[in-house]
Amino acid sequence: MSLSGAHKAAFRREVTQEGRVFSIRDGNGFPAPAGNDGRRSVPFWSKPTRAQLIVKHVEAYHDFEVVPIPIDEWLSRWMADLEHDGLLVGVNWAGGKATGFDLTPGQVLRWFAELETAVPAETPAVARS
Repeated sequence: MSLSGAHKAAFRREVTQEGRVFSIRDGNGFPAPAGNDGRRSVPFWSKPTRAQLIVKHVEAYHDFEVVPIPIDEWLSRWMADLEHDGLLVGVNWAGGKATGFDLTPGQVLRWFAELETAVPAETPAVARS
């Protein structure tokens, strides 16, 4: 599995655990840089520490703040807005150039819908000692 593939898998797992995603913004809003193909992506991370590393190490994002977004809001409102604007969803970008895997909003919605159908609605409680 490639590094960006590993970050993609971690994103889905960690977002489910965290119940929120994280993005970054400055006074101008949320970034949407163009990739090599010219398509723009808005980056999101599954943990605040992942986003903080980008703010700390990528010069273009030094003045950005990390912003938490509840998963329900992200899936309902954000995906619709990104789809409308023709933007992609960057997941767990990493490294000195903040690169990684991009998905369409539709792919993200299907991705999380698959998780919901894979997990039974009611799971028995497990006693912990």
